Amino acid sequence: MRPTLTVQGDLPILSDDLIKDCLSVLYNCCICTEGVTKSLAAREDFVTFLFTLMSNKKIFLQTATLIEDILSVRKEIIQLEEIPNLASLVQSFNQQQLANFCRILSVTISEPDVGVDDKHTLLARSTQQKTSTCPSRAESNQVTLVNIPGFIERLCKLATRKVTEAADASARLELEDWHSWLDNALVLDALMQLAIEEAEQNALFGLTKHRLPQSMKIVHEIMYKVEVLYVLCVLLMGRQRNQVHRMLAEFKLIPGLNNLFDKLIWRRQPSGHVLHRQNQNCDCSPEISFKIQFLRLLQSFSDHHENKYLLLSGQELNELSDIYLNANVFEMEALNNTDRNLVCDGKKGLLTRLISVMKKEPIDSSFRFWQARAVESFLRGTPSYADQVFLLRRGLLEHILYCIIDSGCKSHDVLQSYFDLLGELMKFNIDAFKRFNKYVNTEEKFQMFLTQINSSLVDSNMLVRCIVLSLDRFESQTNDVKVVEVFSECRLLSHMAQVENRLSFLFRLTSIINVQTLTQENVSCLNTSLVILMLARRRDKLPLYLSALREKEYAEKYPGCLLNNFHNLLRFWQHHYLNKDKDSTCLENSSCIPFTYWKETVSVLLGSGRSSRCAIASYIDEAYRDLDRDFLEL
Repeated sequence: MRPTLTVQGDLPILSDDLIKDCLSVLYNCCICTEGVTKSLAAREDFVTFLFTLMSNKKIFLQTATLIEDILSVRKEIIQLEEIPNLASLVQSFNQQQLANFCRILSVTISEPDVGVDDKHTLLARSTQQKTSTCPSRAESNQVTLVNIPGFIERLCKLATRKVTEAADASARLELEDWHSWLDNALVLDALMQLAIEEAEQNALFGLTKHRLPQSMKIVHEIMYKVEVLYVLCVLLMGRQRNQVHRMLAEFKLIPGLNNLFDKLIWRRQPSGHVLHRQNQNCDCSPEISFKIQFLRLLQSFSDHHENKYLLLSGQELNELSDIYLNANVFEMEALNNTDRNLVCDGKKGLLTRLISVMKKEPIDSSFRFWQARAVESFLRGTPSYADQVFLLRRGLLEHILYCIIDSGCKSHDVLQSYFDLLGELMKFNIDAFKRFNKYVNTEEKFQMFLTQINSSLVDSNMLVRCIVLSLDRFESQTNDVKVVEVFSECRLLSHMAQVENRLSFLFRLTSIINVQTLTQENVSCLNTSLVILMLARRRDKLPLYLSALREKEYAEKYPGCLLNNFHNLLRFWQHHYLNKDKDSTCLENSSCIPFTYWKETVSVLLGSGRSSRCAIASYIDEAYRDLDRDFLEL
């Protein structure tokens, strides 16, 4: 593919056909002969050289296919900034090439799959972060891409461009069966290219120009959009998040997706499919992958960012303003600052459309998990009364309760997403608790609800936290007639108001985790335990709760076990959270408890004074005390 060292004088010019054949031979060697792909992947100069070939449109597809194969087996992510003239190369791509280039980019900007084994607990990650303070290659590559002029704008255009659908629905390709004849977007590109060339050739000879099947155009466009949405989603979660957010808003990504929602994104219900985790390899049909990437993008876009109001229409923004006005509550600054020129067109925004399809989704569909996550991300952060009421008016609370209590849903992932969403929807909102009581109107329904919560506290603890926090606030609002009325009737508030029930949750939350098993998934159990104890401390009841934990240990005949474990968890909490700004901000905003109070409470609980009635150490007998060992030795 390049001249040998023996060549003298000018470099020979290789024909496109010769290069194409070389690429074909190499690709087939990679497929047929073990070790060839890894051997090529180890050659930095060769991989870089392949990227330079992509500037030639005639061999672009063959080059892209080989690069994708090679990058997938590399141990180290390639550094995009080392590719010669990357910016001009990307700017030279047409839209079709750029969409395919996104397939390659997805490997370069994603962190390696973290998996779920012991190496990826929070403790292991914390140790790893100590040894590497520099940005990872994936992070550096994200910065490189964001800084390429026009890159984000072109991705937004690709994500939102329309496809004119055929009138005859029966002529559509059944996308669920796509893999029986196609297993790669690049293969489809080759088919499309052949068909276009054939049509152009026929036109030259005066023959009737063949029209590409509309179904092929649709699946082609969907495959493009899957890759583009994935890249945008990763960039939204990276260090350049705010810069990317500004660009996506400016280039009207959200209004564009809103216009595509009914005709392309959710044009029909696909058959059931298996739920895939965020980094899991997926062999879903393009249409299913497209929906999941779309929902993940909405989740990343809304999460803790004021641009979330771009998911609404102008009419819906007016409705939010009216809710604030009628409730005599100050309007959120983010709502006030929203640029009306950048929101969704028409009467319905993306959020409302999403809730509509969510209600119609089959109960066993795992789209429900992604839909609930996307809606929940709109509510995350400092609780907003108007945002909650906006969703309550659309029947969301009743639908979630139906799914939890009456639908027979068995999926842990789906149930967890509904518990989390319900927690955000009800937090500090007395209207939501009133609606809850209206739906859960029998003891049988209430017990079913409790059974679902208790079946897995790792899944439901965020909802438990919401109820505890709301209860604490409502107990201080005794002058509000509405609050007093709902409080006296609501089974859920009455249940949590009993100290023994709060203690029961505390026992179990501190028992199901330890420092070695803490992950991003279950660390919320530790924070929910802390919320229960912080609220107890506010009311000078902390000694009561610690004494109860001690009594529980002795009743279970494991003295010291629970409290030693909790002490170690709190030490790790300090190690983990006192170095992470984002996590601490999230804790403060979602609980409405200043982070200084979180830190103070942990310090008090970890106090070394044996006589302190609020220190855990005071409640562990000397014979069973095991508080000072290093985390890695535990």
